[in-house]
Amino acid sequence: MLLVVLASSSTVNPINKVISQLAKMQGDIIQEGKEAQQMYNEFAEMCEDRSRDLHNEIKSSKAKGAELKAAIEKAVADGTVLEEKISDAAAGTSDAEAELKKATVMRKKENSDFTVEQEELQKTISTIERAISIIEREGSSASLAQLKSAQSITEVLATMAEAEAINSDDAAHLSALMQTSQDSSEDETEDAGTVTSEGQSGQITDTLEALLDKTQKQLEAARNNENNAKNAYDMLKQGLTDKMKTITKEMAEAKKTKAATSEAQATATGNLEVTQKDLSEDEKELAELHRECLDKATSFEEDMTSHNEELKALAEAKKILVATTGGASQQSYDLAQTSFVQVSSETASENRGTQALHTVRRMGLKYHSGSLMSLANHIEKTLRYSGQSGADPFGKVKSMVESMINKLQKEAESEAKKKDYCDKEMGETQISKEDKEWSIEKLKTQIDVLSSETKTLKAEVSRLDKELGSLVRTQAEMDKLRAEEKSLYTKNKPIMEQGLEGVKSALKVLREYFAQDQGSESSNSGAAGGIIGMLEVVESDFSKGIAEMTSSEESAAAEYTAATNENNVAKATKEQDVKFKTAEYVGYEKTISDFQSDKSGVKSELDAVLEYFSSLKKDCVAAPSSYEDRKKRRDDEMAGLREALNSLGSDFLQTRTLRGSARQGRMESSD
Repeated sequence: MLLVVLASSSTVNPINKVISQLAKMQGDIIQEGKEAQQMYNEFAEMCEDRSRDLHNEIKSSKAKGAELKAAIEKAVADGTVLEEKISDAAAGTSDAEAELKKATVMRKKENSDFTVEQEELQKTISTIERAISIIEREGSSASLAQLKSAQSITEVLATMAEAEAINSDDAAHLSALMQTSQDSSEDETEDAGTVTSEGQSGQITDTLEALLDKTQKQLEAARNNENNAKNAYDMLKQGLTDKMKTITKEMAEAKKTKAATSEAQATATGNLEVTQKDLSEDEKELAELHRECLDKATSFEEDMTSHNEELKALAEAKKILVATTGGASQQSYDLAQTSFVQVSSETASENRGTQALHTVRRMGLKYHSGSLMSLANHIEKTLRYSGQSGADPFGKVKSMVESMINKLQKEAESEAKKKDYCDKEMGETQISKEDKEWSIEKLKTQIDVLSSETKTLKAEVSRLDKELGSLVRTQAEMDKLRAEEKSLYTKNKPIMEQGLEGVKSALKVLREYFAQDQGSESSNSGAAGGIIGMLEVVESDFSKGIAEMTSSEESAAAEYTAATNENNVAKATKEQDVKFKTAEYVGYEKTISDFQSDKSGVKSELDAVLEYFSSLKKDCVAAPSSYEDRKKRRDDEMAGLREALNSLGSDFLQTRTLRGSARQGRMESSD
């Protein structure tokens, strides 16, 4: 691209200079086009990579959103099933408690009856045994001498009572018992209560011993029945107790599972909101990326078109100059040419300046560095203005590059010291922060679980209260409607019955009258037959109406009774549920209050840690990238600047000397 001509004259040929500058401009434009193409290729690759990443993120977010929606729907369905299970368990517990209460009342009555019976039988046995003992030793007591003359057991017992050997009530009780025993025995004779003189004492003793044996058997049977009843009750109680324990355990597990399900639902809902927000942001970023990449592609095509047009114009101008100005140039300037050394030196110097500029600008674009881009702009202005004024730009450029390198080195040293301090303080503060946050999160989870359970219980109590109110209103409406139906039936049935009887009476009269005139052909006989037929239809309609009225009344009464019974059962069950659930959520609220108090204490400690942590972040985490990233970036920037500085190199002096000599030569020639 250099026009090399050997000449002895020191006069510069302007045409050759213009052609040389056109050639240089072509080279610069081609080089700028290559660099622009490279930068556009990198940008296009970035667009493609980022677009692919965003599409993957959007796809992942949509899949995750679908999974979270499915999880939420499943949690809602599971919650409904668990609520029904808890409700059924509560009803089962209530039924078991009612059955156990009923059995306990019955058992207490049975035991009370047995106690009374046992005391009576034991008392009877004791009385009989005492009577037998007295009779066996009758001869030893003067007061009991009359026993020998007694003719019956009743007289014996009366004699013993008079002698105060036994209590008069006991004697009366034994007499009644003997009488009952004799009346119920089919093997006894009519004179079983009579005592003969022969073997009188033995006969009485045998009778009393038989009565004693019977009474003892009754006592034994009563005790066996009591034991059997007690065993049956114990088995029933144990079964019901085990059943209630099982139901209570299942209810507790269901509540725990429901709380976990509610928490999972809340977590999934929160994650879904975050996912949907991320999806919206990714879609928005993708649209902006497409627009930015399209704008960049359009701008690049326009720039390339402009470059091609500029190259075409330069080539055409150069071609015209070479083809048309050769002779005129020789005549006008007599082969006055620029020396090879001067042109080559100036071109080499300009190429080095351009190389340094492109190096700094490339680093600025790569790292989005405002300071490097500003430096590149200053270098570009310095090179442009110095080219116009003829001044030497490279000393100033080198000074700007060295100043930027020194600035970056000082920043690196300062940030390294600060990083050591920040790593230590932030590490310790982070541990304390995480410990406090974990404690708060644990308390928050416990509070959320209990709050969710409390909210659910309150909602259930509210629902039960509404259902109870609805039951009361429904029952009142049913009572009112039933009273109206009953009143209407009571009013209308006698009217219908009276009408039916009237129709029947009228039919009887007409039938009897017209039956007598069957032999004669009367002009009214046809009309009478029609009237009778109509009355028969009316009779049928009245009878059918009464039957339907009665059936409707009975059906309505039965439905009212059944519905009322169901409402009463439902009302009792719901009132019991309200009582239990209210007590349960009141207990939960107290526990929540305790947890919130603990949480407030830990929160105060965390606030102090966070305040200190925030001050550290302002100094230590203010930068958007990590220390390692910033260090690598700064090292790359300094390496790039040193590369730019090296491209300027030691040729400064030579270039500046050559340019100074050339300018001096031109000045001397002009002189």
